[in-house]
Amino acid sequence: MAVTAPGSTLPAAAPAQPSGPESRRWYRKRTSESAPLTRRPFRKWWRETGWRHLVGAAVVVFSVFPLVYVLSASLNPGGTLISANSLFSNVSLGSYVELFNRPQQPYAAWFLNTLVIGLSASAGSVLLGALAAYAFSRMRFTGRRMGLITLVLVQMFPQLLAMVAIFLLMMGISEVFPGLGLNSQIGLIMVYLGGALGVNTYLMYGFFNTVPTSIDEAAHIDGAGHARIFFTIILPLVSPILAVVALLSLVATLSEFVIASVLLRDPERQTLAVGLFQFISQETSQNWSVFAAGAVLAAVIPVALFLLLQRYIVSGLTAGSVK
Repeated sequence: MAVTAPGSTLPAAAPAQPSGPESRRWYRKRTSESAPLTRRPFRKWWRETGWRHLVGAAVVVFSVFPLVYVLSASLNPGGTLISANSLFSNVSLGSYVELFNRPQQPYAAWFLNTLVIGLSASAGSVLLGALAAYAFSRMRFTGRRMGLITLVLVQMFPQLLAMVAIFLLMMGISEVFPGLGLNSQIGLIMVYLGGALGVNTYLMYGFFNTVPTSIDEAAHIDGAGHARIFFTIILPLVSPILAVVALLSLVATLSEFVIASVLLRDPERQTLAVGLFQFISQETSQNWSVFAAGAVLAAVIPVALFLLLQRYIVSGLTAGSVK
């Protein structure tokens, strides 16, 4: 036991550091009280982080301006892009009303066709890609590596190069199964499924490799088969990449024009990308306001899906690049 001299004072005992969740909060409070706040010079702040704010603001302006311009053109009753250069100078909803009052150009039918074709193609792409990725990731068979490389190499060539072959194939199918050939939405969905299988399989393959194989082995010991493991164990674990693939497939289907314009002939069966082109394809009857209004309404679907699936997008794209 220490003995102090008469008249001396004992030093104040330092407060005990709490344990548990309060320790981090206690440490921040102690450091903020002990260390005085110093303001960084402007040059140092600009060199370290300031220029990033300027770049971010420029990127936001560059990205938002086309959207604002299209919205302004859709509200402009003039029907030309020249009169829409002054943003929101004339505001009218006449283009949106006219969009649904044209019997020769049924926008409502186009919107419904695009929604059905897009959702069907994206759901089929997710299912087929997940099945193929599970097989390449978990099973060992002859030609596995060569098959995976072939899927990647085939995607190097654009689908436009196979347009003639696709047209002749669909024409031949029309003679046997008219419901799957030309001017058939089901046939168009089948073409989309075949074109997106390779890239979706390779994207999911990297994500499936991040799931430990010990989970499969434990399920096999308990008596589960490949189908039960795939649908009840693996799919819930890889839900981020499923959402990403579904979103990318849907956006690609909504904006696809060439194949849909060749395979679909009747106006009632066409998609939005093909139908909207009719508003500006004829030189004597171009109406850019109605076209812009249709484009604004067509953008509602992908924007809503982006907002709904945004928490899966980053994790799904980054985790799949680990292996």
